[in-house]
Amino acid sequence: MILFLAFSTKQAYCQEDKSTLAVADSLFQQQHYTEALGLYETILQKQQLYSPQMLLKMAYIKEGLRDYTGAMYYLHLFYTKEPSRSTLKKMEELALAHRLQGYEYNDLQFFKTQLSKHYMRILELMLLAAVVTVTIMFFSWRKGHQFTKTFKFGFTAYLLFLLYYINFLNLGDAGIIRNNAVAIMSAPSAGATWLATASEGHKVPITGEQDIWYEIRWKGNKAYVRKSNLLELP
Repeated sequence: MILFLAFSTKQAYCQEDKSTLAVADSLFQQQHYTEALGLYETILQKQQLYSPQMLLKMAYIKEGLRDYTGAMYYLHLFYTKEPSRSTLKKMEELALAHRLQGYEYNDLQFFKTQLSKHYMRILELMLLAAVVTVTIMFFSWRKGHQFTKTFKFGFTAYLLFLLYYINFLNLGDAGIIRNNAVAIMSAPSAGATWLATASEGHKVPITGEQDIWYEIRWKGNKAYVRKSNLLELP
């Protein structure tokens, strides 16, 4: 079963949610897991609160119910809040135990998660550096200072990278198959060639969408799956 990880975090609940959370935690301690899960999901859906401890409990309950899609989903939410290699390892072990594909993690994926978590902070620092540099350049230019071609080229490249970071940086989307006997198709049509039948819990990269279909990568190839059969990860 999923092990509880050590962490500390600030929680911002309204009074009503605190009361509901206390009841849910009490039910969890009494091993009334189904009732506790219902209250946890109510809090999450109502306020979109990502309390790490609550998410781990929800993943624990989902695994006990053999709902591996739900277990992996809540573990992923926890990971986006508290990225750590131990969580990646836990998801990989859970996937291996239940023969789920798509959970093989490496240093690049860990880096992407860290970058995603600190995206806004990094953007703020880069924008601040650009503003400070432009301000210094302006006053230097007013004093008659001439900038070298190397400096101009470097600063232009920096601005282009900043533009790319804001508008085009894509860290990749993914989803978890949420139903059993899901048809993986070669094109976004029910009449397309059938490629495979997938069970719930498998994680797949999402590369696009068209009407009611997601374009995905399945075993290295482009494929399609109905949106209703895929739980998109945030």
